[in-house]
Amino acid sequence: MAQVRQIVLEGDPVLRRQAAEVRRFNPVLHKLLDDMKYTMYDAGGVGLAAPQVGISKRAIVVDDRENGFLELVNPLVTFRQGEEEDVEYCLSVPRCGGLVKRAAKIGLTYQDRFGEKHDLEAEDFFARVLQHEIDHLFGRLFVDIMTEEVKDEA
Repeated sequence: MAQVRQIVLEGDPVLRRQAAEVRRFNPVLHKLLDDMKYTMYDAGGVGLAAPQVGISKRAIVVDDRENGFLELVNPLVTFRQGEEEDVEYCLSVPRCGGLVKRAAKIGLTYQDRFGEKHDLEAEDFFARVLQHEIDHLFGRLFVDIMTEEVKDEA
C-alpha cells in the first residue's frame, strides 16, 4: 500500500548528490514509485524526484495535469531546443520561487518500472517539469540556475 513520504528540504545533503542509476526493477522500486506518486499528489505538486524523498536513485514521477501521470526511471535528455523563461517552484524549497530559463522542447529516453525503454518528446510546461525533476537527479535545484527570486505572498 502506497504511503506519503516526508519531502526533504533544501539543505539536506541528499538533494546535492548525483543519484545512482536504477539497476533493479523489482517490488522495492515499484513501492518507491507508488509512494512518490502518492506523496506528489498529497503535496499538490506536478513532479517529484526520488532524492526529494531521501532516496538517491534516478527516478521521477510527473503529472503536469495535461499529459497525465508518468513514471520515468533513469531519464536522460537527448536533445534540447529553443529557450523559455518562467517561474518555477519546488516542494523541497517552500515559500519561494524563481525565474528559470529552460529548453522549450526536449527529447529524452527513460525506462518504465519494469525496465522497458521509451522515448519521449515534450514541449513548454511539460518540458519544464521534466527538466526540473531530472535536475534533482544530478544534485541541482532551480535556485542554482534562477535568474531572479520570486517571493511567495502566502
